[in-house]
Amino acid sequence: MMNNNYKWLIPALLLMASCQVTKKYEAAAVPASTNYRSIKISDTISTASVPWKSFFADTVLQDLIAEGISNNLDLKIAYQRIVSSRTGLWRSKQAFIPELNSTIGIKQSKLPFPQGFGLVKDATQFDIGLQMNWEVDIWGRLGSAKKSAYAELMATQEAQRAIQTQLVADIASNYISLLSLDSQLELLQKTVKNRKEDVETMEALNASNIVNGAAVVQSKANHAAAKVAIPEVKKQIFETENAICALLNREQGNVERGSLANFSLPESLQTGVPSALLQNRPDVKQAEQLLRAAFQHTNVARTSFYPSLRITGGSGFSSFNFKNLFTVSSLFANIAGGLTQPILARGENKAKLKIMESEQQIALYNFQKVMVVAAKEVSDAMFTIQTAQEKQTERTSQVRFLEQSVEFTKELLRYNSSTNYTDVLTSENNLLNAQSGNIEDKVQKLQGIILLYKALGGGWR
Repeated sequence: MMNNNYKWLIPALLLMASCQVTKKYEAAAVPASTNYRSIKISDTISTASVPWKSFFADTVLQDLIAEGISNNLDLKIAYQRIVSSRTGLWRSKQAFIPELNSTIGIKQSKLPFPQGFGLVKDATQFDIGLQMNWEVDIWGRLGSAKKSAYAELMATQEAQRAIQTQLVADIASNYISLLSLDSQLELLQKTVKNRKEDVETMEALNASNIVNGAAVVQSKANHAAAKVAIPEVKKQIFETENAICALLNREQGNVERGSLANFSLPESLQTGVPSALLQNRPDVKQAEQLLRAAFQHTNVARTSFYPSLRITGGSGFSSFNFKNLFTVSSLFANIAGGLTQPILARGENKAKLKIMESEQQIALYNFQKVMVVAAKEVSDAMFTIQTAQEKQTERTSQVRFLEQSVEFTKELLRYNSSTNYTDVLTSENNLLNAQSGNIEDKVQKLQGIILLYKALGGGWR
């Protein structure tokens, strides 16, 4: 039966525990400025929910992405941050458990005359026992600290997902750039071959007095101009391969790839509603978790103004004679409870609370900013896809007409003295630019699709 002296303890603890000073977190509202511009939303489902292995059908690209996820150094660093945060959460949970320490000691004392009465001048005390310390979470401080640690852990996990989303987009984007450069190189090599034939044709026409020497020189200059462009494209291929290798954390070298003609991405894309970014986009979820953590830090600072209750206890054996150490007469036990109320530190606690409230407001603004940027990126990517599609349609017609123009001017040069090689040169350069633009249009559309996939939060599943 409980001693009457302690009957007050349980009701008092229950009363204090009911007086929570911490506040309950409420999810931040999605800013109105996150509405998509010029995008008609037909479904709440988002393309972000498609796993990257399903989104990218190219098996070579799939292998590169898988290698990057396994080896990328930024992802490895992010994982170690998760391990660190997980340890922090475990430590915050331990605060709810009483602290238990064992003690073993020998104390040698020399007693002055009044205490010793001249009979005992020296004494040796032997102690062995356990000591317990426990802080009762009456104001919710420990609970808030645990919640903040959990939110920080969730934030580090979302940060890792955000890095993976960016990594998947970077690998895919560089891969498409590589396919584009291969196509540009193939186009230039074909152009060089055609212009070499032009030189031979101009030399034959000059020998027949159909064209003059200027046409021959111009054809040779045109041939050289096409050859000059090849080293620059090869340099870009070399640099893009190195960029992919760096993302994969592999030794720099050649990168296996397919062809731009056979590469495709899903064109049936759904953005979903803007609020879906909070469920799909890792950096938005990370910002929201950091806001939760800042809110709980403010709760912890708020509890600093109230007294903390600590219960201490101890039990063990203590004796001046080692032979009697483990006897009943040497056994002891004690328990004590105490409230600690801050007095002189009140100014410091006010400052801490003010700082935490400011940090919480900063976290809120950062969450809103990330949401606004995310919505902007979705709108930009969608418009990039639309404009690239429009250009592709017109460019196809342009290339077809310019091919006919080159054929006509070459025929006129053979049989019409009023036509000169400058007309052929102009037609050929226009055709080359249009063919190069056709490649760029397709790449722009593919890059836009990748940007939209990333902007919606795709790539971490």
